[in-house]
Amino acid sequence: MILILKSNATDDQIDHVLERVEALGLQHHLSRGTYRTIVGIIGDEEKLREEPLRAIPGVAKVVPVLPPFKLASRDAHPEPSVVDVSGVKIGGGNLGMIAGPCSVEDRDRMFRIAESVSKSGANLMRGGAFKPRTSPYAFQGLGEAGLQLLREVGDEFSMPVVTEVTDPRLVELVSQYADMLQVGARNMQNFALLTEVGKSNRPVLLKRGMSATINDLLMCAEYILSQGNANVVLCERGIKSFDSATRNLFDVAAVPAIHAISHLPIIVDPSHATGRPDLIPSCALAGLAAGADGVHVEVHDCPEVAKSDGPQALLPDQYDELARQMKSLAKLLGKTISPLPERKA
Repeated sequence: MILILKSNATDDQIDHVLERVEALGLQHHLSRGTYRTIVGIIGDEEKLREEPLRAIPGVAKVVPVLPPFKLASRDAHPEPSVVDVSGVKIGGGNLGMIAGPCSVEDRDRMFRIAESVSKSGANLMRGGAFKPRTSPYAFQGLGEAGLQLLREVGDEFSMPVVTEVTDPRLVELVSQYADMLQVGARNMQNFALLTEVGKSNRPVLLKRGMSATINDLLMCAEYILSQGNANVVLCERGIKSFDSATRNLFDVAAVPAIHAISHLPIIVDPSHATGRPDLIPSCALAGLAAGADGVHVEVHDCPEVAKSDGPQALLPDQYDELARQMKSLAKLLGKTISPLPERKA
């Protein structure tokens, strides 16, 4: 860690800083420049994380050398992590292809969509049973009945299922049906929920919040990892922007930026990022080209009657064409779309 002192720091203040560092059992290296004095601290940075170093008189800035997300960083885990979702691998050259409607709806429709996307190459089925909506009057999901239907569909087509959990009190219930728990953008910083899914035995799909920085996202992943759950997949789903041309700003640069500092897999969600079916294929391919470990796409066979987010869903034949392109790109990149698990007898 490096302490940058104020330009007008007195000798007494500098001495006090050095005494405080020594009191913590750490070593220091003082460097006096023409305009600034810098104190390099050598030792266990864990001892400093909770110390209010900025409050020491004369200190202008505290610059950590190690990232605050210790467990999510490449310093702790140099090799890329591979997350296994009931037989489907994500990360380390294995691509997770998540597809399905925004919300779990009627039984026949769910079966039709699942059959279509599985034939196209999707290896995880998604659908929301609990929906956090901006309006309290909007469709809130089918609840446990939706979970049961999603599980039934997943079993029929040998597809692991991922669905959102919105409340710490629902983690146990959702875990009974889902192979993977999704923490949505609105709940990214719901620390009670992050702690609870961290205690579960299910892999977690953590979506980036609408106004969250990369550091914010990784610190939220740290909450899950710190509870013993190492199976975390990040998701870039767009952040808020001043431009209304798309639903959100698709931050494709976040993919290589996160890979550079974290071992966790990261997938992209061009459906929520753009909100426009005409832009989803290009952004999905751009995400894979940037190094994403998978793609999350909303698919519906009749978007005009969808319970939620119909305007941003691809039709099954559109997804089939996109899946064909993603397979070709994956081959070019030397990556593998993880196959579906073998059907249980």
